[in-house]
Amino acid sequence: MRSIAVRLSLLVLLLAGTAIAADPPVQDLADGRTGKIYFESPTPAGFFALAKREALSKTVIFGTLVLPKKATGPVPAMVIAHGSGGVSHDREFWWADHLNDLGVAAFVVDSFTPRNIRETATDQTQLSTAANVADALAALRLLATHPKLDRQRIGVMGFSKGGQVALYTALEPFRRAVIDDQTRFAAHVPLYPACNSWQVSEHVTRAPMLMLLGGRDDYTPPGPCQEYAQWFKSKGTDVDVIVYANAYHGFDSLRPPVHARNVVTGVGCNYNANVDRFVVTVRATGEDITRSVASFSRTCVGKGATVGGDGEGRKKSPEDVKAFLKKVFAL
Repeated sequence: MRSIAVRLSLLVLLLAGTAIAADPPVQDLADGRTGKIYFESPTPAGFFALAKREALSKTVIFGTLVLPKKATGPVPAMVIAHGSGGVSHDREFWWADHLNDLGVAAFVVDSFTPRNIRETATDQTQLSTAANVADALAALRLLATHPKLDRQRIGVMGFSKGGQVALYTALEPFRRAVIDDQTRFAAHVPLYPACNSWQVSEHVTRAPMLMLLGGRDDYTPPGPCQEYAQWFKSKGTDVDVIVYANAYHGFDSLRPPVHARNVVTGVGCNYNANVDRFVVTVRATGEDITRSVASFSRTCVGKGATVGGDGEGRKKSPEDVKAFLKKVFAL
């Protein structure tokens, strides 16, 4: 029995070693590969840590690259950042299909599975969104080396938590923390992002942005996002905002709206985190809460929100994204 156990243990080790050896993280995509790609990304503890490049330990994550079937010459691409529920075929890969139909490559990044996380909707403390931002920027840096992609036409889109990624990757302090050269996203498309707490900087990339919001969203309400769009405009960013009047959070879903009582919301957390000066202030009053932001956050979070699809939002959002990308990427 002992010899059988030993042989089984050796077999497990051998198979584990084979799996690791078969999928090492790549440093570039000069070989033009597609499909599932492993690469290294930082895992910062928070946004200030990312901007300061503090203790940015490397994690091997992965994404799935899908090129348009009739791609000829270098094509544009979009990094797709998932929300708090992780990657799903019904959303992230549904959007990848729409992008491919337009002649745009899609790179669906999975920030959760490699870190042994299933979802963060009920507990956002499991992973700072700063890590998702770092993942998207590391993905951009990697895609810029692919011979079949146009490095000048790589954008980012995301949903909810991923929508924040599509917003915050436009801030230069975060970009410079991950990318050493001038490579930057050429377009940003956040869908129903959380906009109550803002990351702000005097230095933004000024790449064009399309923000898609649900008019009845009580998870990530549209009001603060419309205000955040005005802030980006004040920094020289061209921002278009479209609100689907009757849509709730996750309006691109096939599932009907339901009340999700366990999801954690930040609807009361209206503050600005300045990543130039590393100061946090309450947006309405200007009160400095840098030293007490953790306790402030515990008092401003809520629970429960309506989540689900909307016929108009699901139909129109791909049309609106395609129109935006046709203009930005000159398709």
